[in-house]
Amino acid sequence: MFDYRIGVLALGLCAVTPVMASEQAESKGFVEDSHLNLLLRNAYINRDYKHGAEDRAEWGQGVIANFASGFTQGTVGVGLDAFGLYGLRLDGGRGRSGAGGIDFFKQDSSGNAADDLARAGGAIKFRVSNTVLKYGEMMPALPVLNYDDSRLLPESYTGYLLTSRELDGLELNAGHFTAQTRKSAEGRDSGGLKQLDVFGGSYRFNDQFSASLYASDVKDELRKQYLGMTFVQPFDRDRSLTLDFNGYRSRLDSAFADRLGTGQDNTIWSLAATYAFGAHSLTLAHQRSTGDTGYNYGGYANNGGVGDGGNTIFLANSYWSDFNAEDERSWQLAYGLDFGPYGIPGLSYKIAYVRGDNIRTNDGEGVEREWFNQLQYVVQEGAAKDLKVRLRNSILRTSTNVRESGYNDDGNEVRLFVEYPINIF
Repeated sequence: MFDYRIGVLALGLCAVTPVMASEQAESKGFVEDSHLNLLLRNAYINRDYKHGAEDRAEWGQGVIANFASGFTQGTVGVGLDAFGLYGLRLDGGRGRSGAGGIDFFKQDSSGNAADDLARAGGAIKFRVSNTVLKYGEMMPALPVLNYDDSRLLPESYTGYLLTSRELDGLELNAGHFTAQTRKSAEGRDSGGLKQLDVFGGSYRFNDQFSASLYASDVKDELRKQYLGMTFVQPFDRDRSLTLDFNGYRSRLDSAFADRLGTGQDNTIWSLAATYAFGAHSLTLAHQRSTGDTGYNYGGYANNGGVGDGGNTIFLANSYWSDFNAEDERSWQLAYGLDFGPYGIPGLSYKIAYVRGDNIRTNDGEGVEREWFNQLQYVVQEGAAKDLKVRLRNSILRTSTNVRESGYNDDGNEVRLFVEYPINIF
C-alpha cells in the first residue's frame, strides 16, 4: 500500500535532507504579514448535447475574497485564514441549470436555480518552526483531496490539516475532514461528507526530479492511493523534455460499489511526455484504466458521488471527458503555442485530441474521442493588468454502447471565463 511507503520514504529523507531555516522565527506579526486578495470571476458554460438530453447552460458573476493573516511572534505563532464568496446568477434558470458538470447554482425541489448565493468561512492556524496546523473551513489542494475551483465559486472542506516543511524539499501533509460545502450552495455541510482522512508527502530530489505519495480514506465510500513523479530534462535555454507520471489505485466499499452497480477495484495511470522548444510545445500522453470499475472521484456523497474534491484527478487525459471508464485506454496528442515571441505577450493557445477505446459496456467495447481547444489572454500592463480571459471548447463523440451505458454522451461544450484579481493589501 502506498501509505506505508510514504512513512518509509519520509524516515529515509529525514536522515539525509538539510533542515530549513525556521519560518516562525522570521515572523513579523499577525497584522504585518497579512494579505487580502479579491478575485472577480465572470463564468459561462454551455453544453449542447446531441442525443435528446436537454442542453444546459449557466452564467454567473462571482466575487471571491481571501484573507490570510500573518502569525503572531514567539515559539508558537497564531493566525487566521478566512474567505467570503458571493455568486449572482445571470442566466441558467429553470430548464437550463442543473447539469452535474456545471453546478453554478443548486436547484430547489421545484427545479429552480437560486438567484444568488453567499457564504463565508475561516480557519485558525498555528505554526511551530515550519509546521502549520489549521482547523476550520479551508480549500485543500492535494492529489487525493483537491477542491474544485473550476466553476463559478469553489467548494470547501471543514476539518484540520497539518502541513510540515521542516526539511528542505520535503512536504508532509495529514488531514481529517468531516464536512464538505458544495460550490453551488450555502450550507456548510451541503455535500453530505461523513469523514475523509488524508496523509502523504512530496519530495523534490533536485531541480529535475520530484515525486509524491498520498493516501486517503473516505468513510463508507472508498480508499485511494496516489503516486506521482515528474522529471524535467533541459537541453538548452529554449528546449526541454518533461515526463509526468500520475497514478491512482482505488478500492470502493462494497455498499458504495453496489449502489453504483460496479465492482470495487480500479487502477488508473497516465504518462505524458512534453517537448518544449521556443514558443511551442508538443505533448504525447497515454492513460490506462484497469479493474472492475472506472476511476471514481469528486461529486457529493449525498448525490451518489465520492466527495473527495472535483479536481482530484491528476491525470493527463482529463478535459470534458476524463477518459476514466472501466478498462479504458486513451492516447492524447497536444500542441501549445505562446504568442509572446511573436509580439503578443500574454496570449497562448492549446489544441488537443484524445481518443479512448476498450471501454467495457454491456454491449461490447466502446470508444470515445474529444477535440479540445483553449485560447487564453492575460493583460500584461495598464489598469487592467492581470485580467485573464479564457475561452475553451470541447467536441466529444462516443459510440452508441457508451452512450447507452450512461458513461458519456455526445456534445459540444463552450466555456468563457473572465477573471480579474485585485491585491488589496
